[in-house]
Amino acid sequence: MPDRMPVDGPYRIYVDALPTGATIDVSHYLATVLLNLAHAAEEDGEGLLSELVDIAELARSAAHQGRDSHAAHQRDVQVAELLAEVADDGRIPVYGAQVMRLADRLRSIAAPKAAPTQRDAA
Repeated sequence: MPDRMPVDGPYRIYVDALPTGATIDVSHYLATVLLNLAHAAEEDGEGLLSELVDIAELARSAAHQGRDSHAAHQRDVQVAELLAEVADDGRIPVYGAQVMRLADRLRSIAAPKAAPTQRDAA
């Protein structure tokens, strides 16, 4: 079985094949984001909750008004600000040889597979 963890740091990334593509597991990174949110809540829980409620209200309003509405743009700004605060702008760094391992793993999953023939199946 190929290495399902082509990236081991700073955040582990796992890649598994699906019949129609791949899954990219970034749960290690997401756990770090949740921990950062927990620390932000510990520092200013009321402020963080207020910010999250405001984002939810803007998202609900944007759903009714459309993606080019003022609410959608304001939601996107506030989400980007929160991402900058707790998630390094939502970017997962991949360094050195890990870039090639990730690319190779995805390439191997995406490579066409030979379908078994009737003769092979018998």
